[in-house]
Amino acid sequence: MRVAAKAMRHKMEAVAERDAAPKRGTGGRPTREEAARREARIVEVATQLFIERGFDATSIDAVAQAAGVSKPTLYARYDDKRALFEAVLKERIRGWLGSLSTAAEVQALQAEPRDAGTVLDELSRTLLARAQAPGASRLTRCITAQALQFPDLATLAYEEGWLRGVRAVTRLLEVLDSQGQIVIDDAEVAADLFLNLVLGHSSRLALYGIEVDPEAQERRRRAAIVLFLAGVRPTSR
Repeated sequence: MRVAAKAMRHKMEAVAERDAAPKRGTGGRPTREEAARREARIVEVATQLFIERGFDATSIDAVAQAAGVSKPTLYARYDDKRALFEAVLKERIRGWLGSLSTAAEVQALQAEPRDAGTVLDELSRTLLARAQAPGASRLTRCITAQALQFPDLATLAYEEGWLRGVRAVTRLLEVLDSQGQIVIDDAEVAADLFLNLVLGHSSRLALYGIEVDPEAQERRRRAAIVLFLAGVRPTSR
């Protein structure tokens, strides 16, 4: 009886949403643009709730209500809360990779290449700004807390997030190497070291919930760039 009642309630919610929505095209289906906006809205709301409440205290009901959609609509896109959290994680990864990939592309297309020190300095600022955007540290702790329950999410964060980030920085270092600004034997190892130099300390503080001292972080950031460049600049420079 309870199962039947729940199914009926979901059906009624779906009908109510359908009737309330403006009719668009054949069968009243939303356009691709409208569907994409709804999808983005759901992920945005879910991100905020996961940041504010954590994984366990965030419910599908709460996400649906805050996003202004019915539960059947949400379940049509995501099988469960884990799948919704995965969508949030993928969206964060896309933002992280975007800034890294852009840096390599811009440098490669420069008629007069910018100095490696300037390029890496700007990239390090961008990376730290993203890492300390509002809610970023809480979401990181949320991901870490779910690593044992959902190891596939931890694998996703590492392989699709960190390793692809390393590959993007590898591409940038290869461009700088081809321009004669740096000399490296293993660009991938150098890229991993660069990211750890820039992000390692602040990431640990974020994981432990310790507030970052902006002045101390800026000193570390500048020192990281100087140290890295000292190891890769051509000796003749």
